Amino acid sequence: MIGLTGAVLRVGLTGGIGSGKSAVAARLVERGAVLIDADQLAREVVAPGTEGLAEVVATFSDRVLDADGALDRAALGDLVFADEPARRRLEAIIHGRVRARTVELTAAASPDAVVVNDVPLLAEVGLAPAYHLVVVVQTGVHIRLARLARDRGMSRAEAQRRIAAQADDARRAAVADVLLTNEGTLDELHESVDALWRDRLVPFETNVRHRRAVRLHQVRLADPDPTWPRQYARLADRIRHAIAPADLRIDHIGSTAVAGLAAKDVIDIQLSVPSLAEADGVLAERLADAGFPRLPGEWWDSPRPAGSGQWAKRLHGSADPARPVHLHVRVTGSPGWRYALLMRDHLRADPDQRAAYLVLKRELAASAPDSGAYATAKDPWFDEEHLRAEEWAARTGWHP
Repeated sequence: MIGLTGAVLRVGLTGGIGSGKSAVAARLVERGAVLIDADQLAREVVAPGTEGLAEVVATFSDRVLDADGALDRAALGDLVFADEPARRRLEAIIHGRVRARTVELTAAASPDAVVVNDVPLLAEVGLAPAYHLVVVVQTGVHIRLARLARDRGMSRAEAQRRIAAQADDARRAAVADVLLTNEGTLDELHESVDALWRDRLVPFETNVRHRRAVRLHQVRLADPDPTWPRQYARLADRIRHAIAPADLRIDHIGSTAVAGLAAKDVIDIQLSVPSLAEADGVLAERLADAGFPRLPGEWWDSPRPAGSGQWAKRLHGSADPARPVHLHVRVTGSPGWRYALLMRDHLRADPDQRAAYLVLKRELAASAPDSGAYATAKDPWFDEEHLRAEEWAARTGWHP
Protein backbone atom coordinates (compact mmCIF):
# COMPACT_ATOMS: atom_id res chain seq x y z
CA MET A 1 0.00 0.00 0.00
CA ILE A 2 1.10 3.54 -0.72
CA GLY A 3 2.71 5.32 2.21
CA LEU A 4 2.36 8.98 3.07
CA THR A 5 5.34 10.88 1.70
CA GLY A 6 6.63 13.67 3.93
CA ALA A 7 4.45 16.73 4.32
CA VAL A 8 2.95 16.72 0.82
CA LEU A 9 -0.84 16.71 1.04
CA ARG A 10 -2.17 13.63 -0.72
CA VAL A 11 -5.81 13.53 -1.81
CA GLY A 12 -7.50 10.40 -3.11
CA LEU A 13 -10.12 11.10 -5.78
CA THR A 14 -12.56 8.47 -6.95
CA GLY A 15 -16.04 7.98 -8.33
CA GLY A 16 -17.97 5.55 -10.46
CA ILE A 17 -17.77 5.50 -14.23
CA GLY A 18 -19.79 8.40 -15.64
CA SER A 19 -19.80 10.31 -12.35
CA GLY A 20 -17.73 13.22 -13.65
CA LYS A 21 -14.57 12.39 -11.72
CA SER A 22 -12.39 13.50 -14.63
CA ALA A 23 -14.08 16.91 -14.66
CA VAL A 24 -13.31 17.29 -10.95
CA ALA A 25 -9.68 16.27 -11.54
CA ALA A 26 -9.34 18.77 -14.39
CA ARG A 27 -10.73 21.60 -12.27
CA LEU A 28 -8.39 20.78 -9.39
CA VAL A 29 -5.46 20.94 -11.81
CA GLU A 30 -6.69 24.37 -12.93
CA ARG A 31 -6.66 25.47 -9.28
CA GLY A 32 -3.06 24.27 -8.89
CA ALA A 33 -3.16 20.60 -7.91
CA VAL A 34 -0.63 18.03 -9.11
CA LEU A 35 -2.59 15.19 -10.70
CA ILE A 36 -1.47 11.56 -10.70
CA ASP A 37 -3.85 9.52 -12.86
CA ALA A 38 -3.85 5.84 -11.91
CA ASP A 39 -5.46 4.80 -15.22
CA GLN A 40 -2.75 6.62 -17.15
CA LEU A 41 -0.04 5.00 -15.05
CA ALA A 42 -1.68 1.60 -15.55
CA ARG A 43 -1.29 2.12 -19.31
CA GLU A 44 2.28 3.34 -19.00
CA VAL A 45 3.52 0.34 -17.00
CA VAL A 46 2.37 -2.07 -19.72
CA ALA A 47 3.44 0.03 -22.72
CA PRO A 48 5.47 -1.70 -25.46
CA GLY A 49 8.96 -2.53 -24.31
CA THR A 50 8.17 -2.49 -20.58
CA GLU A 51 8.75 -5.27 -18.07
CA GLY A 52 5.08 -5.01 -17.19
CA LEU A 53 3.93 -5.92 -20.69
CA ALA A 54 6.44 -8.78 -20.85
CA GLU A 55 4.99 -10.22 -17.64
CA VAL A 56 1.42 -9.84 -18.91
CA VAL A 57 2.33 -11.76 -22.07
CA ALA A 58 4.14 -14.43 -20.06
CA THR A 59 1.05 -14.85 -17.91
CA PHE A 60 -1.73 -14.65 -20.51
CA SER A 61 0.11 -15.48 -23.80
CA ASP A 62 0.54 -13.30 -26.87
CA ARG A 63 -3.20 -13.47 -27.50
CA VAL A 64 -3.39 -10.21 -25.53
CA LEU A 65 -1.21 -8.35 -28.09
CA ASP A 66 -2.45 -6.50 -31.15
CA ALA A 67 -0.81 -6.56 -34.58
CA ASP A 68 1.66 -3.85 -33.55
CA GLY A 69 2.81 -5.68 -30.42
CA ALA A 70 0.93 -3.38 -28.05
CA LEU A 71 -1.48 -4.58 -25.39
CA ASP A 72 -4.92 -5.36 -26.78
CA ARG A 73 -7.01 -4.19 -23.86
CA ALA A 74 -10.25 -5.57 -25.25
CA ALA A 75 -8.74 -9.04 -25.64
CA LEU A 76 -7.22 -8.90 -22.17
CA GLY A 77 -10.53 -7.72 -20.73
CA ASP A 78 -12.34 -10.65 -22.29
CA LEU A 79 -9.90 -13.01 -20.59
CA VAL A 80 -10.08 -11.58 -17.08
CA PHE A 81 -13.51 -9.97 -16.75
CA ALA A 82 -15.35 -13.09 -15.59
CA ASP A 83 -12.29 -14.95 -14.26
CA GLU A 84 -11.51 -13.81 -10.72
CA PRO A 85 -8.14 -15.63 -10.38
CA ALA A 86 -7.02 -14.23 -13.74
CA ARG A 87 -8.03 -10.73 -12.74
CA ARG A 88 -6.06 -11.07 -9.52
CA ARG A 89 -2.97 -12.17 -11.46
CA LEU A 90 -3.30 -9.13 -13.71
CA GLU A 91 -3.73 -6.79 -10.74
CA ALA A 92 -0.61 -8.25 -9.12
CA ILE A 93 1.36 -7.35 -12.23
CA ILE A 94 0.01 -3.83 -12.65
CA HIS A 95 -0.84 -2.47 -9.20
CA GLY A 96 2.59 -2.78 -7.65
CA ARG A 97 4.16 -0.96 -10.57
CA VAL A 98 1.52 1.76 -10.43
CA ARG A 99 2.11 2.22 -6.70
CA ALA A 100 5.86 2.49 -7.18
CA ARG A 101 5.45 5.07 -9.93
CA THR A 102 2.96 6.99 -7.77
CA VAL A 103 5.51 7.21 -4.96
CA GLU A 104 8.12 8.51 -7.42
CA LEU A 105 5.82 11.21 -8.79
CA THR A 106 4.68 12.26 -5.31
CA ALA A 107 8.28 12.55 -4.12
CA ALA A 108 9.04 14.76 -7.13
CA ALA A 109 6.23 17.23 -6.29
CA SER A 110 7.10 20.54 -4.64
CA PRO A 111 6.92 20.61 -0.81
CA ASP A 112 3.79 22.78 -0.87
CA ALA A 113 1.95 20.68 -3.46
CA VAL A 114 -1.56 19.30 -3.22
CA VAL A 115 -1.18 15.93 -4.93
CA VAL A 116 -4.44 14.48 -6.22
CA ASN A 117 -4.44 10.76 -6.98
CA ASP A 118 -7.22 9.91 -9.44
CA VAL A 119 -7.91 6.26 -8.59
CA PRO A 120 -11.08 4.68 -10.06
CA LEU A 121 -10.84 1.59 -7.84
CA LEU A 122 -9.73 3.35 -4.66
CA ALA A 123 -12.58 1.91 -2.58
CA GLU A 124 -12.34 -1.54 -4.10
CA VAL A 125 -8.64 -2.05 -3.38
CA GLY A 126 -8.63 -0.50 0.12
CA LEU A 127 -6.38 2.50 -0.56
CA ALA A 128 -8.37 5.11 1.40
CA PRO A 129 -6.21 5.10 4.57
CA ALA A 130 -3.13 6.03 2.52
CA TYR A 131 -4.45 9.54 1.81
CA HIS A 132 -4.89 12.60 3.98
CA LEU A 133 -8.35 13.08 2.47
CA VAL A 134 -10.60 11.09 0.17
CA VAL A 135 -12.96 12.87 -2.24
CA VAL A 136 -15.75 10.85 -3.85
CA VAL A 137 -17.75 12.16 -6.80
CA GLN A 138 -21.27 10.83 -6.51
CA THR A 139 -23.91 10.89 -9.23
CA GLY A 140 -27.21 9.07 -9.62
CA VAL A 141 -27.05 5.93 -11.76
CA HIS A 142 -29.70 7.22 -14.19
CA ILE A 143 -27.56 10.29 -14.89
CA ARG A 144 -24.43 8.19 -15.30
CA LEU A 145 -26.19 5.90 -17.78
CA ALA A 146 -27.28 8.91 -19.83
CA ARG A 147 -23.76 10.39 -19.80
CA LEU A 148 -22.13 7.11 -20.85
CA ALA A 149 -24.54 6.83 -23.78
CA ARG A 150 -24.03 10.46 -24.79
CA ASP A 151 -20.29 10.86 -24.23
CA ARG A 152 -18.93 7.35 -24.90
CA GLY A 153 -21.57 5.85 -27.15
CA MET A 154 -22.17 2.94 -24.79
CA SER A 155 -25.28 0.83 -25.04
CA ARG A 156 -27.42 0.79 -21.92
CA ALA A 157 -26.53 -2.86 -21.29
CA GLU A 158 -22.80 -2.21 -21.54
CA ALA A 159 -23.04 0.85 -19.29
CA GLN A 160 -25.00 -1.10 -16.69
CA ARG A 161 -22.41 -3.90 -16.84
CA ARG A 162 -19.55 -1.44 -16.30
CA ILE A 163 -21.31 0.25 -13.40
CA ALA A 164 -22.15 -3.09 -11.75
CA ALA A 165 -18.49 -4.16 -11.96
CA GLN A 166 -17.44 -1.29 -9.68
CA ALA A 167 -18.15 -0.57 -6.01
CA ASP A 168 -21.62 0.74 -5.32
CA ASP A 169 -22.34 4.22 -3.98
CA ALA A 170 -22.59 3.04 -0.37
CA ARG A 171 -19.15 1.42 -0.47
CA ARG A 172 -17.55 4.53 -1.94
CA ALA A 173 -19.40 6.81 0.50
CA ALA A 174 -18.02 4.78 3.40
CA VAL A 175 -14.46 5.87 2.55
CA ALA A 176 -15.35 9.46 1.63
CA ASP A 177 -14.25 12.42 3.71
CA VAL A 178 -15.86 14.63 1.07
CA LEU A 179 -18.85 13.70 -1.10
CA LEU A 180 -19.14 15.90 -4.19
CA THR A 181 -22.56 15.50 -5.80
CA ASN A 182 -22.41 16.05 -9.55
CA GLU A 183 -25.95 16.10 -10.86
CA GLY A 184 -26.17 19.70 -12.10
CA THR A 185 -24.29 21.86 -14.55
CA LEU A 186 -20.54 21.99 -15.07
CA ASP A 187 -20.51 25.49 -13.58
CA GLU A 188 -22.17 24.17 -10.42
CA LEU A 189 -19.58 21.39 -10.18
CA HIS A 190 -16.78 23.93 -10.60
CA GLU A 191 -18.22 26.04 -7.78
CA SER A 192 -18.17 23.00 -5.46
CA VAL A 193 -14.61 22.10 -6.44
CA ASP A 194 -13.42 25.68 -6.03
CA ALA A 195 -14.92 25.87 -2.54
CA LEU A 196 -13.27 22.57 -1.61
CA TRP A 197 -9.92 23.84 -2.87
CA ARG A 198 -10.16 27.22 -1.16
CA ASP A 199 -11.73 26.26 2.16
CA ARG A 200 -10.24 22.86 2.82
CA LEU A 201 -7.41 21.67 0.61
CA VAL A 202 -5.24 24.80 0.64
CA PRO A 203 -5.41 25.34 4.43
CA PHE A 204 -5.05 21.59 5.02
CA GLU A 205 -1.83 21.56 2.98
CA THR A 206 -0.48 24.56 4.88
CA ASN A 207 -1.30 22.98 8.22
CA VAL A 208 0.35 19.66 7.32
CA ARG A 209 3.49 21.38 6.08
CA HIS A 210 3.78 23.55 9.19
CA ARG A 211 2.76 20.78 11.61
CA ARG A 212 -0.20 22.88 12.76
CA ALA A 213 -3.34 21.42 14.33
CA VAL A 214 -6.81 22.92 14.17
CA ARG A 215 -8.08 24.14 17.56
CA LEU A 216 -11.61 25.13 18.57
CA HIS A 217 -11.56 27.80 21.27
CA GLN A 218 -15.31 28.33 21.57
CA VAL A 219 -17.71 25.64 22.76
CA ARG A 220 -20.58 25.02 20.39
CA LEU A 221 -22.54 21.84 21.00
CA ALA A 222 -23.66 19.96 17.92
CA ASP A 223 -26.70 17.71 17.89
CA PRO A 224 -25.91 13.98 17.90
CA ASP A 225 -24.48 13.01 14.52
CA PRO A 226 -24.96 9.39 13.46
CA THR A 227 -21.92 9.70 11.18
CA TRP A 228 -19.47 10.37 14.03
CA PRO A 229 -18.61 6.66 14.45
CA ARG A 230 -18.00 6.32 10.70
CA GLN A 231 -15.83 9.42 10.71
CA TYR A 232 -13.87 7.96 13.62
CA ALA A 233 -13.42 4.69 11.72
CA ARG A 234 -11.88 6.49 8.75
CA LEU A 235 -9.56 8.47 11.01
CA ALA A 236 -8.54 5.36 12.92
CA ASP A 237 -7.74 3.54 9.66
CA ARG A 238 -5.57 6.50 8.63
CA ILE A 239 -3.74 6.48 11.97
CA ARG A 240 -3.28 2.72 11.83
CA HIS A 241 -1.80 2.99 8.35
CA ALA A 242 0.51 5.83 9.40
CA ILE A 243 2.03 4.01 12.36
CA ALA A 244 2.42 0.59 10.74
CA PRO A 245 4.02 -1.83 11.36
CA ALA A 246 3.30 -0.88 14.98
CA ASP A 247 0.04 -2.53 16.04
CA LEU A 248 -1.34 -0.23 18.73
CA ARG A 249 -4.83 -0.11 20.18
CA ILE A 250 -7.03 2.76 18.93
CA ASP A 251 -10.36 3.70 20.54
CA HIS A 252 -13.15 6.17 19.91
CA ILE A 253 -13.68 8.02 23.20
CA GLY A 254 -15.41 11.16 24.43
CA SER A 255 -18.93 12.37 23.78
CA THR A 256 -18.96 11.65 20.04
CA ALA A 257 -18.47 7.99 20.96
CA VAL A 258 -21.73 7.94 22.96
CA ALA A 259 -24.84 7.59 20.82
CA GLY A 260 -27.49 10.26 21.34
CA LEU A 261 -25.20 12.68 23.17
CA ALA A 262 -24.74 16.23 21.93
CA ALA A 263 -21.08 17.20 21.75
CA LYS A 264 -18.52 19.58 20.42
CA ASP A 265 -17.94 18.50 16.83
CA VAL A 266 -14.51 17.12 17.69
CA ILE A 267 -13.65 13.44 17.33
CA ASP A 268 -11.76 12.22 20.41
CA ILE A 269 -9.45 9.27 19.77
CA GLN A 270 -7.21 7.40 22.17
CA LEU A 271 -3.99 5.81 20.94
CA SER A 272 -2.47 3.34 23.40
CA VAL A 273 1.32 3.22 23.71
CA PRO A 274 3.69 1.16 25.89
CA SER A 275 5.31 4.32 27.28
CA LEU A 276 5.25 8.06 26.71
CA ALA A 277 8.85 7.87 25.53
CA GLU A 278 7.60 5.74 22.65
CA ALA A 279 4.96 8.40 21.87
CA ASP A 280 7.74 10.74 20.82
CA GLY A 281 10.24 10.60 17.98
CA VAL A 282 9.30 8.39 15.04
CA LEU A 283 5.70 7.83 16.13
CA ALA A 284 5.05 11.55 16.52
CA GLU A 285 6.58 12.25 13.10
CA ARG A 286 4.50 9.59 11.41
CA LEU A 287 1.33 10.97 12.93
CA ALA A 288 2.25 14.49 11.85
CA ASP A 289 2.98 13.32 8.30
CA ALA A 290 -0.46 11.70 8.23
CA GLY A 291 -2.14 14.97 9.23
CA PHE A 292 -2.17 14.56 13.02
CA PRO A 293 0.52 16.93 14.36
CA ARG A 294 1.41 17.06 18.02
CA LEU A 295 0.18 20.06 19.98
CA PRO A 296 3.02 21.99 21.59
CA GLY A 297 3.50 22.08 25.34
CA GLU A 298 2.86 19.62 28.14
CA TRP A 299 -0.52 17.91 28.43
CA TRP A 300 -2.19 15.95 31.19
CA ASP A 301 -5.62 14.88 32.42
CA SER A 302 -7.21 15.95 35.69
CA PRO A 303 -6.83 13.01 38.08
CA ARG A 304 -9.80 11.22 39.64
CA PRO A 305 -10.07 11.53 42.53
CA ALA A 306 -8.55 15.00 42.69
CA GLY A 307 -5.11 15.34 44.26
CA SER A 308 -3.70 12.04 43.07
CA GLY A 309 -1.16 13.63 40.72
CA GLN A 310 -1.31 14.68 37.08
CA TRP A 311 -1.98 12.05 34.44
CA ALA A 312 0.55 12.85 31.73
CA LYS A 313 -0.21 12.21 28.06
CA ARG A 314 0.64 13.45 24.59
CA LEU A 315 -1.97 15.34 22.62
CA HIS A 316 -2.18 15.53 18.84
CA GLY A 317 -4.77 17.28 16.71
CA SER A 318 -5.88 17.33 13.09
CA ALA A 319 -4.47 19.49 10.33
CA ASP A 320 -7.79 19.20 8.46
CA PRO A 321 -9.68 22.50 8.94
CA ALA A 322 -13.02 20.74 8.47
CA ARG A 323 -12.48 17.84 10.87
CA PRO A 324 -11.09 18.77 14.31
CA VAL A 325 -9.65 15.85 16.24
CA HIS A 326 -8.19 15.36 19.70
CA LEU A 327 -5.82 12.41 19.54
CA HIS A 328 -4.94 11.48 23.13
CA VAL A 329 -1.80 9.34 23.33
CA ARG A 330 -1.84 7.53 26.68
CA VAL A 331 0.07 4.65 28.20
CA THR A 332 -1.82 1.37 28.10
CA GLY A 333 -3.22 0.54 31.56
CA SER A 334 -2.50 3.99 33.01
CA PRO A 335 -5.17 5.72 35.13
CA GLY A 336 -5.99 8.27 32.41
CA TRP A 337 -6.21 5.55 29.76
CA ARG A 338 -8.57 3.45 31.89
CA TYR A 339 -10.66 6.47 32.90
CA ALA A 340 -11.34 7.49 29.29
CA LEU A 341 -12.66 4.03 28.44
CA LEU A 342 -14.63 3.67 31.69
CA MET A 343 -16.43 7.00 31.28
CA ARG A 344 -17.37 6.21 27.72
CA ASP A 345 -18.73 2.78 28.51
CA HIS A 346 -20.62 3.87 31.61
CA LEU A 347 -22.34 6.70 29.77
CA ARG A 348 -23.23 4.29 26.98
CA ALA A 349 -24.76 1.91 29.52
CA ASP A 350 -26.56 4.37 31.84
CA PRO A 351 -29.26 6.48 30.14
CA ASP A 352 -29.96 8.48 33.33
CA GLN A 353 -26.36 9.64 33.70
CA ARG A 354 -26.16 10.26 29.98
CA ALA A 355 -29.20 12.53 30.23
CA ALA A 356 -27.78 14.30 33.30
CA TYR A 357 -24.51 14.89 31.52
CA LEU A 358 -26.30 16.33 28.51
CA VAL A 359 -28.16 18.83 30.71
CA LEU A 360 -24.86 19.87 32.31
CA LYS A 361 -23.16 20.23 28.94
CA ARG A 362 -25.90 22.49 27.61
CA GLU A 363 -25.87 24.67 30.71
CA LEU A 364 -22.10 25.08 30.68
CA ALA A 365 -21.89 25.68 26.95
CA ALA A 366 -24.27 28.61 27.45
CA SER A 367 -22.50 30.04 30.50
CA ALA A 368 -18.84 29.11 29.80
CA PRO A 369 -18.35 29.07 26.03
CA ASP A 370 -14.55 29.23 26.31
CA SER A 371 -13.09 25.74 25.90
CA GLY A 372 -10.81 25.95 28.93
CA ALA A 373 -13.51 27.27 31.25
CA TYR A 374 -15.98 24.69 29.92
CA ALA A 375 -13.63 21.80 30.67
CA THR A 376 -12.81 23.07 34.17
CA ALA A 377 -16.48 23.62 35.01
CA LYS A 378 -17.25 19.97 34.32
CA ASP A 379 -14.73 18.70 36.88
CA PRO A 380 -17.06 18.49 39.92
CA TRP A 381 -19.62 16.46 37.98
CA PHE A 382 -16.94 14.10 36.71
CA ASP A 383 -15.56 13.61 40.22
CA GLU A 384 -18.98 12.23 41.20
CA GLU A 385 -19.45 10.37 37.93
CA HIS A 386 -16.12 8.64 38.48
CA LEU A 387 -17.42 7.09 41.69
CA ARG A 388 -20.65 5.98 40.03
CA ALA A 389 -18.73 4.52 37.12
CA GLU A 390 -16.36 2.58 39.39
CA GLU A 391 -19.34 1.11 41.25
CA TRP A 392 -20.88 0.12 37.92
CA ALA A 393 -17.62 -1.44 36.78
CA ALA A 394 -17.33 -3.51 39.96
CA ARG A 395 -20.96 -4.61 39.72
CA THR A 396 -20.86 -5.59 36.06
CA GLY A 397 -17.31 -6.94 35.84
CA TRP A 398 -16.35 -4.27 33.30
CA HIS A 399 -12.78 -4.19 32.10
CA PRO A 400 -11.16 -1.98 29.43
